[in-house]
Amino acid sequence: ELLGCSTEKLTSNELAALRNTTLGFIFQQFRLLPRMSALSNVCLPLMYRNMKKKTIQKKGMAILDQVGLLDHYDHKPSELSGGQQQRVAIARALVGEPKIIMADEPTGALDSKTSDRVMDLLRETAKGVTIVVITHDHEVAMQCHRQIKIHDGKIID
Repeated sequence: ELLGCSTEKLTSNELAALRNTTLGFIFQQFRLLPRMSALSNVCLPLMYRNMKKKTIQKKGMAILDQVGLLDHYDHKPSELSGGQQQRVAIARALVGEPKIIMADEPTGALDSKTSDRVMDLLRETAKGVTIVVITHDHEVAMQCHRQIKIHDGKIID
């Protein structure tokens, strides 16, 4: 069950649609498409929702503005720093207004100063959204409201 919706009898297309509207993903290695601009990478989840192109671009530009990258909308990932790529990944996770964000080591490839900025950005832009952060970084974990510690696949605390 996901947010009150029974998932056991859903088809793969229905599951994909549910994921697209309910979940946002921030991957440890960003997973940005190298040939696409920052704007196109951010808008990718919306392209599967039968929205008008103008609406998609407007939402994409608005979220890029929120993460401080409006002036980089046309840059490809290789033209962005690691911190900028991470902010594009965060914008992509947020653009669809998900109820849950799954963040796998969202600061893993960043220096401590940029890491703090990314965590601040997540808190500021994802108000009202449940964020599940998977991290090995104690300092990042300490910034989270609730912590569940897992060791060898078992919850220990």
